[in-house]
Amino acid sequence: MSSDCQGKQSWPELVGERGEVAEATIESENPAVNAVIVPEGSFGDTQFRCDRVRVRVDDNGIVSSVPRVG
Repeated sequence: MSSDCQGKQSWPELVGERGEVAEATIESENPAVNAVIVPEGSFGDTQFRCDRVRVRVDDNGIVSSVPRVG
């Protein structure tokens, strides 16, 4: 994590929650980020960004790992 990022940066309490609920919670708690739901195991760019949180979900749409800024 970068100290340059503003606001809350990690949401361990959302593991096990529905992806859509996690997405709304993250964006509510840190308006500076855009939460994006992605399937676990999918690949994306590796660039660190303070304005992005990937919400990884399993086949049932449940958050499978801690969402973090990046």
